[in-house]
Amino acid sequence: MNDSETLFTHHKALMELSHDAEFVEQSRPQKLAALTELCAQRLDVERVSVWTYPPSHDRINCEWLHDRAGAGHQPKTADGPVSLLQSEHPAYFATISTERVLAADDARTDPRTDSFTKGYLKVHGIHSMLDAPIFSGKRMSGIICLEAKQPRQWSLPDISFAAAVADTVSLMNTHEAWMRSKQALDYATRFDALTGLANMTSLRSRLNRLVWKSRRSGQGGMALIWLDLDRLKVVNDGLGPQAGDQVIGEIGRRLDALDLPGKDCLARIGGDEFALIIRNQPPQRVAGEIAETIQQRVRAPIRHGDQDLDISASMGISHFPGECLDAEELLRNAEAAMYHAKSRGRAQSVLFDSEIQMTARSRFAVENELRQALDQDSLDVFYQPIMDRSATRVVYLEALVRWHHPVRGWLPPIEFLDVARSAGLMYKLGSRVLERVCRDWRACQDAGIELATVSVNLAPEQVQVSSLPTAIGEICARHDVPVGALQFEVTEDALQGELRALGGILDELVAMGAELAIDDFGTGYSSLARLKTLPFASIKIDRSFIKNLPDDDNDRAITLSILGLARGLGLSVVAEGVETEAHERWLIETGCDFLQGFRYSKPLPLAELCARFYPTGGKRRTDGTGHRARHG
Repeated sequence: MNDSETLFTHHKALMELSHDAEFVEQSRPQKLAALTELCAQRLDVERVSVWTYPPSHDRINCEWLHDRAGAGHQPKTADGPVSLLQSEHPAYFATISTERVLAADDARTDPRTDSFTKGYLKVHGIHSMLDAPIFSGKRMSGIICLEAKQPRQWSLPDISFAAAVADTVSLMNTHEAWMRSKQALDYATRFDALTGLANMTSLRSRLNRLVWKSRRSGQGGMALIWLDLDRLKVVNDGLGPQAGDQVIGEIGRRLDALDLPGKDCLARIGGDEFALIIRNQPPQRVAGEIAETIQQRVRAPIRHGDQDLDISASMGISHFPGECLDAEELLRNAEAAMYHAKSRGRAQSVLFDSEIQMTARSRFAVENELRQALDQDSLDVFYQPIMDRSATRVVYLEALVRWHHPVRGWLPPIEFLDVARSAGLMYKLGSRVLERVCRDWRACQDAGIELATVSVNLAPEQVQVSSLPTAIGEICARHDVPVGALQFEVTEDALQGELRALGGILDELVAMGAELAIDDFGTGYSSLARLKTLPFASIKIDRSFIKNLPDDDNDRAITLSILGLARGLGLSVVAEGVETEAHERWLIETGCDFLQGFRYSKPLPLAELCARFYPTGGKRRTDGTGHRARHG
């Protein structure tokens, strides 16, 4: 045959092999064995090997060797794979990395390959070499090497066929890389990276499958348990996110190891939330015995460093086909029951029922309406005065958000603030409140009314955002309001974040001119170390400690302790919830700096506030209730 006919038959044989269905389904070693054997037969050479580069690219390792005498195998030494080092064969490595094919008729004398003579060519009796590069994508990843034990002049069909075999291995590499990428993407989209458990996508898929099978057979009821870890945020904020991840990982392992009747799919579906499918078990058994087993396993202490962390969980349970018609309703009902359990305290388990269903639907409706109210900027802000120690002069005004629902009227703030928090709307709500405060302040200035310093609440969701000071500055600049006209109140629980980042945000606000106050002091978890480090000017004693003054011994002791602590740290103190003359008299006598409560005024719309406390534009005193406003 002439060269053209030889080339055609070679390539035809390679094409038939590579497209054979059995070959396509084989493992990589099986494919390499078939390709190297075909190459050896077609070109009549004794040895055909496939070599790969390790990540260091300082050598090539033999992945597969077809030796006519010993068939195919993966050669190894006592120290690992058979290797050829670049440092010992620089000319060869330089050539193979730049030329498409290396054809050495006399490899022992060819300057590109003569470095192999003593330790390799003579050892194996090789005279001629024909090497072609293998690629993974655009990156050279290896070499196919043909070795003849007789002197040989490599022909064009030889070179072309060797390159074609190398290209076939390159296509295998590309396909395998694509498969690995596909598998990695599939894993990332269906499994949780931290715990290795299924994620929400996998859970939904499994629920839909089980619902379909149940409808088809008329059998196969199931329960879904939605589990939310209680107060994991305290662990994250107090000990750092690594501790939180440790807790999540450990709880995931415990739930995965639990041997429960009917246990099916376990998934991590959120930051601190898990879901578990239980099949073919009575609802009361799931809500009773099974739920208690889970609670006991979760409550076992988790060791972190030198301390034990006590963790509990709130669980909501729903059933199919009981209260729901499909997988999505099963999920919604379990989540609604979980929120109901959380509202009842820690470590509670609640079975979904019609009462919860009504609450969940109402909550969902309120959430949608709240989103609309925020988008339309239709929330209101009322103002409550904060008096000086004489109880006759307004020194601050606290801005309090209010919502007049178009159907339900004025909603209690706790009701829609809880919805905003669970829906992730607190940052946007806080921005809307500040916008409204700035508009009101500017309107009063334009009317000749000098409002007292306005105190605005910052949610934990705002304080944790590094760009908060910039956003506040932009809002104030837009309405031509000096930041110094504002005080920002932060609850104790919002101070549990990473101290350096939190301190940077608060320091920046103070540098812009704002004052800072700790709200609801005594009900959270701030440490003295944080209090002395962060730039607060005042503390607000929570109203729960004021309510029973001066008769309750414990409340007196707590309030006096807070007053003493504040004096030691150089902070002023505001008492919230002052409603009676007895409250006022005792607080004034003990040296409380500022007083706030219904004894002086309930929160008022801006117009009513101005009419009562600024009847002449803030230029003279009001009557016995208070004096004209001033900046605090």
